[in-house]
Amino acid sequence: MGVDLFDVERLLLTEAAEPPLSAQDAAARDRVWDRAVKANPALFDGPAVACGELERAGPGVLRLSWVRVTYRHYALRRVPGATALPSLFVNVVQPTDDGRVLVVRMSPSTTALGRWQLPGGSVEPPQDGAVLDEAALAGQAARELGEELGVAAAAEDLELWVARGENGSVGLTYLAPALPEVALRAHFSAAAAAERSQGRDPELDAIVLLGSPDELAGLDGRHADYLAPIVRRFFEQG
Repeated sequence: MGVDLFDVERLLLTEAAEPPLSAQDAAARDRVWDRAVKANPALFDGPAVACGELERAGPGVLRLSWVRVTYRHYALRRVPGATALPSLFVNVVQPTDDGRVLVVRMSPSTTALGRWQLPGGSVEPPQDGAVLDEAALAGQAARELGEELGVAAAAEDLELWVARGENGSVGLTYLAPALPEVALRAHFSAAAAAERSQGRDPELDAIVLLGSPDELAGLDGRHADYLAPIVRRFFEQG
């Protein structure tokens, strides 16, 4: 799997079955997962979507098969000889009206504490007979933007921009309409305050607006592996 910053105009989605797993690998996976949960009780073995296959099906067309799993599945990455499917996530490039782009930092209460990335999250499987299609994925991206930043973007206003498949995960990146800096900061502050009022820690603890890819070097801490190429692409396409 080697799609890297592939411009997407159309996405073809099909559901596939999870590959069979030997009893030995399943037992090893469960041991790894149980140790991880013991070390971090915040881990949750909830439903998730993994990527079965990813290929270019023509100019601007991406064919993706997806698989229903739970987060326990990814413990296979730490089982020698076993193969885990790549995780599937959505994220959003949120520009400002003066041409900058927003990046966010994960809070200490998350499993990715201190990591700089774009707003977004793992794709969830459809429920109650719904389908996972382009509209549903855009809806999940819009929901992540609302939950993390307090920005109420309509799914139809998010443009599927690029896809990236590398380093054990597949990401679909959406481009949101530009907003003024003052609005973004106000939304973020309000969303964080709302979380704290409910006794929860916000998922994000900082936002930064970048005026060029070079400014990434000034962000201390870990960076998501996709962050630099996505930010570069944003400024290159201007």
